[in-house]
Amino acid sequence: MSPLPWGFYLPAYRAHGRNASSVLKGSADARHRQRSPHTSAAVAADSPAEAARQADLVITMLSDAAALREVVEGPQGILAGATASTTLAEMSTVGPPAVRRLAAMLPDGVGLLDAPVLGSVSEAESGSLRIFVGGPEQLAQQWMPVLGALGSPTHVGPLGAGAAAKLVANSTLFGVLAVLGEALALADRLGLPRDTAFEVLSATPVGSQADRRRPAIESGQFPLRFALSLARKDADLVVSAAESAGVELPVATAARQWVASAQEAGLGDQDYSAVIAHITDTARSA
Repeated sequence: MSPLPWGFYLPAYRAHGRNASSVLKGSADARHRQRSPHTSAAVAADSPAEAARQADLVITMLSDAAALREVVEGPQGILAGATASTTLAEMSTVGPPAVRRLAAMLPDGVGLLDAPVLGSVSEAESGSLRIFVGGPEQLAQQWMPVLGALGSPTHVGPLGAGAAAKLVANSTLFGVLAVLGEALALADRLGLPRDTAFEVLSATPVGSQADRRRPAIESGQFPLRFALSLARKDADLVVSAAESAGVELPVATAARQWVASAQEAGLGDQDYSAVIAHITDTARSA
């Protein structure tokens, strides 16, 4: 199996605060992780199948649907090790269709929750992620103590509702960044100094975002919290979900176009908030 972008596997032992944070932090380097019942340290499993065989709860958090398919359906994937006592908590941002596919692949008796997260590195390290949980109420409540170690879980409905909730949340994130970038681009072209532009924006609905993003915008340095290439994937999911549901979302579509343009301009490895600089730079060079 080829190296996985990001994944970890966590059974329902003593998973509290810092321990859960350590699993999240370490999983970027260790491709398969499980927690030993005898120690708080994370130990490597040889494959997702082995992790599933040794865990009551298996958590996947991967970059996209293709990575999820590889981890679950590969020769040594989770399906090869899952038993009737296994529950899979799928925490990637992959959209409702991928969750439905996953549910169809799982053997009878294997529980499934879709529980994508809102937050990034700092929230993962501090155990303060927002978690949208979809799936049967009883199964969700059974695993709330473990999910609670990673952040604040909320049961939002049946299977697939977690994935849907994450897309709703993401639709606002990309839209706000695009609006902020366009507002600054307009201010630049109208001759307003940046200090004045930020003062004006502080009185608007995007004021908190303008204040938060201002140091990065002024320095041109956007600390990596979430890669723009992954934001492009998430923005695509939002637009695709809207099209499938027969809903027209011009703002979300426009925001997605800005994120795609930024990636095509070579910013894919930078933080997704660098789209703001891309928008202002594009306007400046027009």
